[in-house]
Amino acid sequence: MIPFHMAFAVKDKESTRNFYGEIIGCKVGREAENWIDFDFFGHQLSAHINNDPKPTARSKVGNDMVPLHHFGAVLPWDTWNGLIERLRGASYAFVMEPKIRFEGEPGEQGTFFLLDPSGNALEFKSFRNPDAIFEH
Repeated sequence: MIPFHMAFAVKDKESTRNFYGEIIGCKVGREAENWIDFDFFGHQLSAHINNDPKPTARSKVGNDMVPLHHFGAVLPWDTWNGLIERLRGASYAFVMEPKIRFEGEPGEQGTFFLLDPSGNALEFKSFRNPDAIFEH
């Protein structure tokens, strides 16, 4: 797998470092005064300080209205469940509680959404059958 790179806006470095580093469990990479990188499950995230307002649009997926602007990771089933437990242990609020979507269909998946301290929406997914990630 070739890692992707994604840059996104955050309010400040310290709450971002705590959320991605301590709560999500990402290794901290390089950083400067106005940005910080994270190893996001093998991918490079670059969090840049910027206080512009965030879009709040929603989109329908299955029966759920989810944040339109979001990013996340597809994790192995055990890792996905472990992250849920870590978040619950930290009393972190979900935007959409963990659930199984498209049950019994080729794309059956576990999913949940949360917001980072800067209001960026993240989705974490896991497929019962990892080979079905692009099936319809």
